[in-house]
Amino acid sequence: MSTDRGRAATTDAYRRRVRQEYRTLRESLADPRAAQERVLEEILTANSATAFGREHGLTPDTGADGYRKAVPIRGHEGFEPWLERVNAGEGQVLTAEEPIAFFSSSGTTGAEKMIPVTTGFLRRSFLPFYFAGFSRLVDLHPGLLDRDDAILNLWQDPHSKTGRAGGGRPHLGPSQLDYGKVGEELAVGLGNRAPWSELPAEFDDSGPWERTYLRLRIAAEHDVLGVIAVNPAIAAALPRQLRHWWARMVAEIRDGTLGGSPFREPNPARADELERAARRGGGPRPVDLWPRLELLLTWNTYLSRLYLPGLLDDYGPKVRVLPAPIGSSEGPLAVPVDDRPAGGPLVVTSCFYEFVPAEEEIDPRGPTLSAHELEEGREYHVILSHLGGLYRCAVRDIVKVTGFVEATPVVEYACRKGLLSVAGERLRESQMLRALAAAAEATGLGVRNVLCRADAEHPRHEVAVAFREPPAGPGAAAFGAALDRALRVESPAYAAARDAEALAPPLVRAVDPEGFWREWRRRVQAGERPPRVKDRVFQDDPEVWARVTAAPGTQDEGSTTRD
Repeated sequence: MSTDRGRAATTDAYRRRVRQEYRTLRESLADPRAAQERVLEEILTANSATAFGREHGLTPDTGADGYRKAVPIRGHEGFEPWLERVNAGEGQVLTAEEPIAFFSSSGTTGAEKMIPVTTGFLRRSFLPFYFAGFSRLVDLHPGLLDRDDAILNLWQDPHSKTGRAGGGRPHLGPSQLDYGKVGEELAVGLGNRAPWSELPAEFDDSGPWERTYLRLRIAAEHDVLGVIAVNPAIAAALPRQLRHWWARMVAEIRDGTLGGSPFREPNPARADELERAARRGGGPRPVDLWPRLELLLTWNTYLSRLYLPGLLDDYGPKVRVLPAPIGSSEGPLAVPVDDRPAGGPLVVTSCFYEFVPAEEEIDPRGPTLSAHELEEGREYHVILSHLGGLYRCAVRDIVKVTGFVEATPVVEYACRKGLLSVAGERLRESQMLRALAAAAEATGLGVRNVLCRADAEHPRHEVAVAFREPPAGPGAAAFGAALDRALRVESPAYAAARDAEALAPPLVRAVDPEGFWREWRRRVQAGERPPRVKDRVFQDDPEVWARVTAAPGTQDEGSTTRD
């Protein structure tokens, strides 16, 4: 009974913390300019005496205009000289407070990023965003907090192995950090006290592919009500993982084993129940394992806007999709606060944000816009600064302003930085995605996934589309014609290139949806954690293109017993 009381007290404390951070954020939205001034003042007061601060002439009263003049905009690679000094053991380089870890994510060249993480950054910037980001879940699905095993959190794995940077500091993804170890027990994370969160010690050296199987195999014996994916590619992979592992999973439940080792009492009744449910549903699907599923929390813009409607058939008719908070390894960005279908207001209390219109190149010394200067309907490059040691960092994300909450812009993730250009048309991923959505609506053809690349030889755009159902007859050609029309609307430069016959119509190739699954699986089996394996619309790697577009049966599917 005392354990039950303790858990109830922790749950109540978690709810209070989430609602407190939500209220603090909401109170800031009426005056984003003042909130941003306070954030920048805190950054400069804390860190102006560092090596970076001295080299750029920063003082606590530098102010926004002086800050822009003193510090050029840099990509993450521009911080390497200072990061090298931190790794060599020098103190007070980027931050007065020593980093306790470095967040990682793959850079555009494939090199690992190193984002310094201080305790002050976690407590003042990241965790308020993190808690507020779950406010909608807490209010709309309160029952999910009543049991440790009600939520399957496929995004976080705080017990997985992490790398080390210079000085022995952890080098890990935000989804790997165990916040309980930095003194924030309430931030351990929803679903991270579930029976499958910390696996038996014998599996410590298992890679992310096997860890995912082991966690799902345990979760299959529980009544899961919600799935946290954040990265929608994880949500898209789950039904395919279940089909891939189904025989192994059912056999282990029947025998009471985990990864081939004795684990618990055999459970033939549950194994039989799962097999019957799968047969009824044509599965196995998430809804066949967990018929009471009610929530999927994930990013629901970018490419997932095309495929989530079809994917939800696998999750069941009761499932509500809640948009996840928007951020990156570099820092927080936005939190959903109301019933909008996507996006949320900027977290103007966490980072100092600057923006450059998406159609413009980022000039290291060029002008930027502040949060209160953004316009609805426009897309912008994101530049952020925060207490943890990033100063005017261009994060390669592009957001779209879709409205306002009070005076603060609501943004949603639009696309990553990068252009597709054959004849000067300079298409952004977001423009291609809107055109694809228009083509899908015009033809009635649902889309599961897509890759696009420039074909300079012809010249044209080549678009590989995995349709929900194979298009009959000239369906792919009709989709291509509709895509061509939509691209003309999206981009005057594209229309001009087409009219001048400098650009041929796009070539649409209908490809096997399994190709995208094989590529996701290949990367996770090779050691990439699922949160890092994200959707990409533009793809210029010929090997990835070849693997994804390969004809069915031409690639090795591998073993279905232990992989």
